[in-house]
Amino acid sequence: MRLLFDEHYAPEIGRKLRASGHDVDCVAERPDLRGRSDEQLFALMPAERRAIVTEDWADFGVLAGRAAAEGTDHYGIVFTSQASLPRGKNTIGLYVRVFDEFLRRYPADDAIRQSTCWVP
Repeated sequence: MRLLFDEHYAPEIGRKLRASGHDVDCVAERPDLRGRSDEQLFALMPAERRAIVTEDWADFGVLAGRAAAEGTDHYGIVFTSQASLPRGKNTIGLYVRVFDEFLRRYPADDAIRQSTCWVP
């Protein structure tokens, strides 16, 4: 599976996951994606066959529902929560471990295509 971490995640997570052989991008590392709306990111990722990792259930949940109703293709949305997986400098290693395991468990590009899931 290929992932795009939304802009609120530390780019270090992506760098460490790439060092482990995963195909991961971060909005914060890509000038072509920085500042784009959630709707724009959601529309762009099918061309890259990437699932989006975000905490933004409110916006991306609506986008996933709209995509299902309209039959629009997407490669999935992976939700995290500050309650179960807090973000911060001291939790980067935790994110790397959790997502390394997730990506090893679901290696196919289309593993969560047309769906959403929560990690952990």
